[in-house]
Amino acid sequence: MKKILLTTAIALLAAGSLFAQMPADSVLRRYAAGMLMVGFKGDSVTEDCDAARYVRDLKVGAIVLFDIDMTGDATLGSRNITSKERLTRMTSQLQAWADYPLLIATDQEGGRVARLKPQYGFLPTVTAEYLGTADNEDTTRHYAAQLAREMRESGVNVNLAPVVDVLNHDCAAVGHYNRCFSTDPQVIVRHAGWFIDECHREGVLCTLKHFPGHGNAIDDSHYGFVDVTNGWTPQELEPFRMLIDAGKADLIMTAHLFNRNIDDEYPATLSAKTINGLLRNEMGFDGVVVTDDLYMQAIRNNYDILTALELAINAGADLICVGNNISTGFEADRPFKLVDMIVNSVKEGRIPWERLQESHDRVARMVRR
Repeated sequence: MKKILLTTAIALLAAGSLFAQMPADSVLRRYAAGMLMVGFKGDSVTEDCDAARYVRDLKVGAIVLFDIDMTGDATLGSRNITSKERLTRMTSQLQAWADYPLLIATDQEGGRVARLKPQYGFLPTVTAEYLGTADNEDTTRHYAAQLAREMRESGVNVNLAPVVDVLNHDCAAVGHYNRCFSTDPQVIVRHAGWFIDECHREGVLCTLKHFPGHGNAIDDSHYGFVDVTNGWTPQELEPFRMLIDAGKADLIMTAHLFNRNIDDEYPATLSAKTINGLLRNEMGFDGVVVTDDLYMQAIRNNYDILTALELAINAGADLICVGNNISTGFEADRPFKLVDMIVNSVKEGRIPWERLQESHDRVARMVRR
């Protein structure tokens, strides 16, 4: 009887200890919201707009901006970016609502993927492939410095670039649009490094994408399942590895690609073998991992959003991108629902509280650096 009572007492103490470690709901919600990178509609903000609710009330970790509304008429200037003046005013107000260092991101790779376009009063940019082909340090630094300066002046502090995938023009989403520097990892690393240097000089963080390599993917994960098992090569990891070793990796974005060479069950964004195993343990990256948009068809066609959220966070993702700007449509309350899901998953034991704490600390370290 004494042994039974002792065992019961120990179990109760352990349960009480675990319960004591769980923070209040308000803290859980704050940390869960801090893991979201979200988008909204409009090129201006008001006290009662979605952006205000996301930043001031929910306290999301990051905002992602676009110039074209893919859930609307998909015309130039139909989303957030219509002029430098309006963008600067909007980002200033977003920061004023935040009682924390708000990350404001956009895709400013250059060339065909550039949200800050000449049509809105910004300087022209060139593609990564143009720079890699020219292979001239001064040219790359010139265009990168110009691009980064306009981002900083506009209040955008995270560039979702550079692409460090290997060049393959048959790749529908990347190579076809000249988004890659080269087929040669050494050339990729040189130009990505110069690009990152110039962004850092302007206080703009950079994002290496798309891990563990999208260059040889023939299909586009925006629209469905993409298996790169047969086309992918370990060489595609080398640009990521070299830039991590050089200390130039602020954020790394995962791709929604299925690669049996690494994980025969989950696509990279949802794969602990890919993020915690390969990227963190083997390649030594302890920076911020951001997912590609979790509502892309490659994920949504195969997983419900709760399952995808839990898998991504448990796999080691720190920021969950939900741009609300793709074919799965815009939903104004989506960020609030996602926070509810994350908090409930933590309280029900499907996501360890420590995972949220870990991501919070990684983002804080990145901002301080």
